[in-house]
Amino acid sequence: MPQPSAQVTAAEISRIAGVTRATVSNWRRRHDDFPAPAGGTDSSPLYDLEAVRTWLAARGHVSAASPSEELRTTLRLHTQSGSGGTTDLLPLVLAAAGHPTEELAAAAQLPDAELTAAAERDAAAVAGAVPGADAVRFTTDDAAVLRALYACVREEGGQAALGVLAERELEDSAASGAYQTPTPLADLVARLIPGTPARVLDPACGSGTLLAAAARRGARKLYGQDLLPVQAQRSSVSLMLTAPEASVTVRAGDSLRADAFPDLVADAVLCNPPYGDRDWGHDELAYDPRWAYGVPARSDSELAWVQHALAHLAPGGYAALILPPATAGRASGRRVRAELVRSGALRAVVALPVGASVPLHIALQIWVLQRPEPGGAERKSVLFVDTAEAATGAASGRGGTSGPGARTRGGSRSGSLDWARITAQVVDAWEAFTKNPDAFEGEPGVASAVGVVDLLDDLVDLTPARLVRTSRAEVDPAELSAEVDATRRNLVRAARSLGRAAGYDDWSAAGVTAREWRTATASDLARGAALTLLRTLPEAARGRVENAGGEEYAARPVLTGADIASGSGPTGDPAELRTDATTPVIAAGDVLVRALASGGGQMARVAGEEEAGALLGPHIHLFRPDPARLDPWFLAGFLSTEENIAGASTGSTVVTVSPGRLRVPLLPLEEQRRYGEAFRRVHELRAEAQRATRLAEETARLLAGGLTGGQLLPSRETAEVRGRGGDSPH
Repeated sequence: MPQPSAQVTAAEISRIAGVTRATVSNWRRRHDDFPAPAGGTDSSPLYDLEAVRTWLAARGHVSAASPSEELRTTLRLHTQSGSGGTTDLLPLVLAAAGHPTEELAAAAQLPDAELTAAAERDAAAVAGAVPGADAVRFTTDDAAVLRALYACVREEGGQAALGVLAERELEDSAASGAYQTPTPLADLVARLIPGTPARVLDPACGSGTLLAAAARRGARKLYGQDLLPVQAQRSSVSLMLTAPEASVTVRAGDSLRADAFPDLVADAVLCNPPYGDRDWGHDELAYDPRWAYGVPARSDSELAWVQHALAHLAPGGYAALILPPATAGRASGRRVRAELVRSGALRAVVALPVGASVPLHIALQIWVLQRPEPGGAERKSVLFVDTAEAATGAASGRGGTSGPGARTRGGSRSGSLDWARITAQVVDAWEAFTKNPDAFEGEPGVASAVGVVDLLDDLVDLTPARLVRTSRAEVDPAELSAEVDATRRNLVRAARSLGRAAGYDDWSAAGVTAREWRTATASDLARGAALTLLRTLPEAARGRVENAGGEEYAARPVLTGADIASGSGPTGDPAELRTDATTPVIAAGDVLVRALASGGGQMARVAGEEEAGALLGPHIHLFRPDPARLDPWFLAGFLSTEENIAGASTGSTVVTVSPGRLRVPLLPLEEQRRYGEAFRRVHELRAEAQRATRLAEETARLLAGGLTGGQLLPSRETAEVRGRGGDSPH
């Protein structure tokens, strides 16, 4: 009986071809030979996969899909044909990642029967290390998935394949609330644990990002638990890939109701628990001995997780949890908060900017706690840090700052977060506070140590923004007036520069229809030596050649994705980048493209003298064009178009750009240079507009703050003019 033909959606066609869904829609309308729908509905048609691939091959799109996209599509078709889920494949990723590249390539060429037998042996070899993984049996029907899996591991690494498998399993199980903690946030949380803890627990480990951050800080015994079995398996495999030298123990289950490590005494606990869970076990756990600071209310599941973390700590051990802001002020949690403060268990509360992690519209907080030691020193204060003003790093933007000590307040939904600045602000305040809490002076509007007695009022509201607010008396009127004047002058100069940049009008209409051209992928251009594609190695790969670069790399600045988005120079700290001889060094003329498309700001930049010699930071793709064949500004302009980025991107919460799938028109060098000059003018216009906007917002903020704070007085002449109707808005 013939096998049913595999069918794909328009979205999957766009991923296979490396274009947007809008482009696929245009193909359907404009090309009569585009395959007709083979199933589905009028609003959501399905197309025969082989017919689509044949049509795409005739137009040069056959190799556009990345190995991870091929794996994603193959998995969906595999499930569509009635085969099982993907959980059994998770251990296989760990085994495949241990094979040399040539062995993976050879395995993918085996006949179906031999391939499935080899995969069974690989999975069996590591089954004992992965929670819930039993002996599995693969059939020849699984051969296509196995080949796609081996190819993905070979080309993109085990983590990429692991993410695709877990993503598919979470979709199939209809799981909700399973979001990955961003790596910069995980690294910040790990840095708030003093010293180098050996045993680290995450009772809601998810994909294992926090435990991986602890491993990068030197932890060697990692313990995790998660409610979803697929997440427990995923984090187990991921941690064994990223920290092969560590001991990894991950279990599946509900940590509050069925603690998998009841006798574990950890040196540190890191956790990003579920929020707003009213079914966390309030009734059956009412008399649980973990509630040493008070029984959490049904609506305060977060305070149950806080006490669960403290119960697992050795005396003097630290815990850091990512919590929603309501935990700091919800009335039902007042008594538990009061006891945490009174006992000295709560050491710090850090307010993060909006967009630091899911849910993106909420400004989450980090709570740092320490289990009290019997007979230990009395803790008289709690540290509060508000990082809202470090959200975008606008003051460090190219073109100058907006004045001494200037900051820009705003959410990250309109721009990428400056994690380097946020991390430095938090860590500097925390280290100074822990060194000598009684002598900590803080920074007005950013960090403050508040006495325990002052916190124990009727509300016990621990919201940092309320507790670090600058006092009016602390700002000198003359200093603020001078700062406003300097910022205003910078704004006037920026407005003039913007006017000059906006004067560019050297273009003309293309004609009746838009111009069309043949394109090639960046991978094709790299194979033809027209450009070289470089990137920072993953942590696992860098660890094998660590320290190969010597002290030369430690003195170089690091260009980050946030620098590209904001238009600033290199602001990254080389101490935060495990540098070695394989870390790319930026040269003038390089084209730099952000690897994460989430957030706003610029996506690409051509490196100038300011960036030359800097190290390539994480999450950046570096394209080094042959100047005899490719103009850098032409390349940057087309690589960073919205359609190009969308067609080469994958993911929903974290949108990742696959550099090899980006497309570039094939034009003569002289014509490239004309386009390149136009793109350079566009870049200048965007940069000047960003600078003027930052300065305008900063000027308005300083003026409004000075007027309401009593440091600045409005002009009496202006008031008299308005009183005579000379400046009336009516």
